[in-house]
Amino acid sequence: MIRKISGMFLLVLTFVGCGKDNLVIPNVPVNFSAPLTDPRLIRLSSPGGAVAFSDHGVAGIVIYRTTNGNYVAYDRCSTVNPQKMCAVELDEPSFTVTDKCSGAKYLLEDGSPAKAPAEIALKKYTTYIAGNTLHVTN
Repeated sequence: MIRKISGMFLLVLTFVGCGKDNLVIPNVPVNFSAPLTDPRLIRLSSPGGAVAFSDHGVAGIVIYRTTNGNYVAYDRCSTVNPQKMCAVELDEPSFTVTDKCSGAKYLLEDGSPAKAPAEIALKKYTTYIAGNTLHVTN
């Protein structure tokens, strides 16, 4: 009898532990570099500009120039049902991105959720400038 109760307790814990809080964006190597003069980065020449790429990260990366002139980068994989790997798309103006699969929105200034059902910020990558080259890594 005690074994059955213990087994049921463990089963319940397993299901409770499988909530959406355990869904995370996978870790994949990210190593993007481009000169700031690269035409693909022209929108980053002033604060509030953003660019998106599909060939890095889990679902691509989005790079944004913050209002104070710094650069931030996020994985484009939405944190709503990340197993679907739905890539967020740039909005106009480019202060936010939208997950077309769920309707969730995120602020590019800090990656935070701006509209439900998003509850978790976008996955952030490290950005730095070396010489005249912008680097995005993890």
